[in-house]
Amino acid sequence: MNESLRLKERGASQWAAAIAHPMVAEIGAGILPHETFRFYFEQNISYLREYARAIAFAAAGTADRGAVSVLARFLSQIADVEIPANEAFLARLGGSPGSPMLPTTYAYTRHLLDATSRGGLAVALAALLPCQWSYGEIGRHLARSLPADPVCRDWISLFSGDGYDELVVASTDLLDASCTAADQPRTSDAFDRSVRYEIAFWQMAYTRGASDRA
Repeated sequence: MNESLRLKERGASQWAAAIAHPMVAEIGAGILPHETFRFYFEQNISYLREYARAIAFAAAGTADRGAVSVLARFLSQIADVEIPANEAFLARLGGSPGSPMLPTTYAYTRHLLDATSRGGLAVALAALLPCQWSYGEIGRHLARSLPADPVCRDWISLFSGDGYDELVVASTDLLDASCTAADQPRTSDAFDRSVRYEIAFWQMAYTRGASDRA
């Protein structure tokens, strides 16, 4: 069994919770309050900046030219597409970058930086890919019936294009090619932690930080 399929299957219930969070459902329906979306973008910009650093760490840790090429595309997607898009969304909603990281955002990014700086390529990808995979799956699902709300609709479109799907395939193939049986205990741990943080991040944004203060 491919490593990507093994990871998703072993954590199926957690994976389902990440991609079907109530905030995701409200985006799909076009009813998410813009104040909540603004809070999400404030935290997500800080997250994405650290996520980009984590991808760069993963690229620096491998000498394989094919792997570096895929990771360079991955990094460009975040640095050149998603961060500017998030900043534009935030401006549309009347916010500005610079909000301090809440505990969930900070903990998630520290996990990613740790896994990508010293875990090896397979472990790095297992930590990084729950974010990419889940957003691709969310985008494909929600794009079947785009909502009227322009912010929700445009956010969905960011993750439902052919270019995004192609990158998901390339990064998935890289994980499957790089993972060995000896890696699997550590890839399982890295993947499971990231999926739990994906759920926690959605909840933190949905409650506008209340879940981090509970």
